[in-house]
Amino acid sequence: MRMEALAQRDLVTIAAVADPVPELVDAALAIAPAAQPGHDLADLLALDLDGVVIATPSALHAAQSLQALEHGLAVFCQKPLGRTAAENQQVIAAAQAHDRLLGVDLSYRYISGMDTLRQLILSGELGQIYAADLTFHNAYGPDKPWFYDPQLAGGGCVIDLGIHLVDLALWMLDFPAVEHVTSRLFAGGQPLQTMQDRVEDYAAALIDLANGTSLRLACSWHLPAGCDAVIEAAFYGSQGGAALRNVNGSFYDFTVERFQGTARQLLSSPPDDWGGRALEAWAARLAHSACFDPAIEHLVHVAETLDAMYQRV
Repeated sequence: MRMEALAQRDLVTIAAVADPVPELVDAALAIAPAAQPGHDLADLLALDLDGVVIATPSALHAAQSLQALEHGLAVFCQKPLGRTAAENQQVIAAAQAHDRLLGVDLSYRYISGMDTLRQLILSGELGQIYAADLTFHNAYGPDKPWFYDPQLAGGGCVIDLGIHLVDLALWMLDFPAVEHVTSRLFAGGQPLQTMQDRVEDYAAALIDLANGTSLRLACSWHLPAGCDAVIEAAFYGSQGGAALRNVNGSFYDFTVERFQGTARQLLSSPPDDWGGRALEAWAARLAHSACFDPAIEHLVHVAETLDAMYQRV
């Protein structure tokens, strides 16, 4: 999906693709037939490239991003950039040291209407935002075994789905400090005490922010939700509210609405081809400058919040 979105835009040339699975290389070449095929990241680093897109299992993200940055390439990485805040900090520090553009695929920021919703909040039109309800239930769960391995994934539904919710909330509110985090993790319906051999498939958290906002977060895999997915980021202020919500259980279709008492105003609705916009935005920046963008440093605050949910701090 990401590669197709990029191929349709006249921003960059997809010069090479690499994957250890030949069938996936063939699928990529069907989208970018002029690209040079390769087996791994080393094959890409041997070429004269400006940037690389990393879409590998989570345990590889930080190390591969570091390799590419140290080689002088700009990097766009699937989330999470690192399994912990420390890994995130290491990669961001390398991007700054080498003055290379670094992007992460936090794609829900780019759904139509989200910029409008953010401006409503930051302008004060909704008053003081005192609460937000953040939900992401995936009734299927990942289909690749590595997602369920604590060492390879760094966690379960929190690092897979909750990262989007935490990022959206902090971004919407202009990244206030996180003061306190309380969380409960479950696996198979039982409280999860450690992640030595399994990851959480349900998580609930309360996150208190320095600006007075209280975030209530819930995310899961395999929940009997009665539909494919339940996704919501709702913000409630002293002068009104607004929310992103998925439509009829869809993973891809969303509405963005503003609330005033019992009335609602539709700000955005499907169809909306938003999936590749984060990558497109990175590519557009790269076309003008490969230099480091300090905005990526906010990702450390997101990762620190996830660490607190995992009780790593």
